[in-house]
Amino acid sequence: MKLHADRADAHTIQAYGEGWISVNGEKIRHSVVLSSMGAREPWPCTSLEDLRPEHFDQLLVHQPEVVIFGSGTKLRFVHPSLHASLMTQRVGFETMDTLAACRTFNILAQEGRRVVVALLLESQSG
Repeated sequence: MKLHADRADAHTIQAYGEGWISVNGEKIRHSVVLSSMGAREPWPCTSLEDLRPEHFDQLLVHQPEVVIFGSGTKLRFVHPSLHASLMTQRVGFETMDTLAACRTFNILAQEGRRVVVALLLESQSG
């Protein structure tokens, strides 16, 4: 039994490591926004403390049903005021560690859902 549709046009996160992800074969080492509708753009933040409402406001341009926030190697929640614009527009919002966010994005994107994932990839020192 097929549980979800295969979509060749959706981004696929193929691998994840500390401080990077691989999307469609390309390694990305900065925070990034991916949309199941095809968009891929840098997300201009380098740490949880850098996040402002504008970071989440910019996600509305993709008209998502749900936004997944990948908070890094650990599950960390942001203050609700940061993503209030999503709630006002009745967009679902979930916070996960980045690995879980990558897996969930892949599943929802392959199902044809209008999903956006915002992944916080903090640079590693050393």
